Amino acid sequence: MKVAIDVRRAGDYGVGTYIRNIVQGLSRLGTSTRYVLIGRAAERTHFESLPAEFEWAEHRSAPRSLQDQWEMPYVLRQRRADLLHVPWLYAPWHAGRPVVITVHDLTEWTDTAREQGAQRAVSRRLARRALARAARVLAVSQTTQREVARVFALPEDRIRVVYNALDERFVLEPPPGDSARILERHAVHYPYVLYAGSVQPQKNLPRLVEAFAVVKSELADHAELSRLKLIVIGDDVARHQALRRAVVKTRMQEEVRFLGFVPHGVLRAFYAHARVFAFPSLYEGFGLPPLEAMAHGTPVVVSNVSSLAEVCGQAALAVHPENVFDIARGLRAALTDDSMRRELIARGRERIQRFSWRSAALAVHQAYWEVAENSRGPSGAGPSKSSPTR
Repeated sequence: MKVAIDVRRAGDYGVGTYIRNIVQGLSRLGTSTRYVLIGRAAERTHFESLPAEFEWAEHRSAPRSLQDQWEMPYVLRQRRADLLHVPWLYAPWHAGRPVVITVHDLTEWTDTAREQGAQRAVSRRLARRALARAARVLAVSQTTQREVARVFALPEDRIRVVYNALDERFVLEPPPGDSARILERHAVHYPYVLYAGSVQPQKNLPRLVEAFAVVKSELADHAELSRLKLIVIGDDVARHQALRRAVVKTRMQEEVRFLGFVPHGVLRAFYAHARVFAFPSLYEGFGLPPLEAMAHGTPVVVSNVSSLAEVCGQAALAVHPENVFDIARGLRAALTDDSMRRELIARGRERIQRFSWRSAALAVHQAYWEVAENSRGPSGAGPSKSSPTR
């Protein structure tokens, strides 16, 4: 069996984490499967230490472009791939072989999505067509499974849940030894609440800013936490007017810092030293940042909706994301209740052990095997039916 994997989004924040880790996980299974990674030169740097079973196919077309519709099938034929895995909600119209799709979330179709009108309708139609033609659909959580079934009228039994896991760099690599120096370089010498992730409307950051302002007022006389700040690591905030207005409205211009994207080592330093990690998102397909914070021994506050309750369980303090005062309640408790903080830290370290890229890779490889077997039929030549792994 030869599997083609579209890795053109390997540099992205969320989807890229999935692509990089699932490829590494597949490379360690010890199967007879061969792989061809399809991407551009920029993505190749993420896959430099793979075994001989992996080959590279240069493909410069942008995903969802008209050019990609005829170039991708050509690459698949040229490389003699048995099936194509697209690790996000997309597939060429006529791939010429079975397609496996991984769905991370339905952000494009939420009420807060940027795409509206005709653009959103076209995007939804293409997604519906891709899912209808897919030989197997994988979802990163039960929440995403239900949402895909609801939005696209797809039977839930056609969608298999394969959970994400922490990026191996958060599990295998020790935290940076110069964390204190990293914070000093960023002039951070005070306790802080941390948010890390994209700065999109569904992330609910304006309410987080408002809740933080409430907590600041309540802790004004606290010996240590009166100096508390909110640090946001993620997109350029200049494009998000609602968030900027929330900062001005609450008079938190000096108390909220936006650092944009930071290198991996810097992010780990901020995770490790945060007093609390806050993630009151309105919608998530999985939600890796809370697990990343747990891996660094940081108490976590998350919203009680979408996949976050499913992923975090009792290891995070859950709040209602549309209630500013409930978010403030959760922040205040996680900041000041030492007993609760210790319990959240312990539960967090236990929780992250439930998610494994090896388990994910095994489930994905099993899906490949089933699709390849079904496409060949009972009399077709193909891998032995005895076992998908050696």
